[in-house]
Amino acid sequence: MSLDDVIGSPTGIQIHLRRGEVTAQIAQVGASLRHLTVGGVEIMPPYPADLPTPSCSGVVLAPWPNRIRDGVWQDGDTERALSISEPKFRNASHGLLRYTAYEIAEHTDESVTLAARIVPQTGYPYLIATSVTYALTDAGIDVTHTLTNHSAGPAPVALGTHPFFVIGGVDARDLVLRLQAETYFETDDRMLPVGESPVSSATDLREGRRLGDVQLDTGYANLHRDADGFVRTTITAPDGRAVTLQQGPGFDYVQAFTNTKYPGQPLAVAIEPMTAPADAFNSGRGLRRLAEGESWTLQWGIRFA
Repeated sequence: MSLDDVIGSPTGIQIHLRRGEVTAQIAQVGASLRHLTVGGVEIMPPYPADLPTPSCSGVVLAPWPNRIRDGVWQDGDTERALSISEPKFRNASHGLLRYTAYEIAEHTDESVTLAARIVPQTGYPYLIATSVTYALTDAGIDVTHTLTNHSAGPAPVALGTHPFFVIGGVDARDLVLRLQAETYFETDDRMLPVGESPVSSATDLREGRRLGDVQLDTGYANLHRDADGFVRTTITAPDGRAVTLQQGPGFDYVQAFTNTKYPGQPLAVAIEPMTAPADAFNSGRGLRRLAEGESWTLQWGIRFA
């Protein structure tokens, strides 16, 4: 791709992967998992090449996912104020790498590793090296994140990602979402948590809910892990085909978000694995403090069958 092509693309260089009947497209900006197909079936909805990433689709969220109230947080004895990146709700939203053009560190036909540094800046005086590796499998993709603290002292970090899902050829309203969580976060009118409660009739997804029957922008906790240590969330078509999002250790929270404004889709659902819920820099919930030189590796993945 020429320099002019990169400058003309709002999501930067596009990396295409293939393994047998599995294909993926990753965008340089935000290290976004932009498109995924298995056996010719679209698992993640595409969007036009000339658009910036819609609704944070597929983007890596670091050093925090979701929102920080007013962008203000207490760092020991020091109050810090981040830039407000969600003016509508007056929050700092989805971390500091959303619009970063990552370095392409390694690239094969079946996998790619992208790297970016979170540099000291307004409200976050820490230096964190991050990388993400996307590796195709026979039925989907595995994703590995690493964060390393290069600051002179402990650094608070959390991580999430924001994939949207469909099953090509199926009306998304007829897909059934199953999410094994015991509790959910109640939120105020700025989408910030104000409490945590057992799942209710409106938020309980353990037995599955048809997407056309629910509206979700809901954070969940107390997730069920299978014997292998993974949390599994599924969307299932009427014919039984299913997409499974699997969250490895450390991804202890998940956000479910139904979107009726995704380009070219009447409905798409985001299932967002997170290591911490919204406003974790203030609550401390799920927040990890990496020691100087310490690394943290996390994994999640997608399967289709």
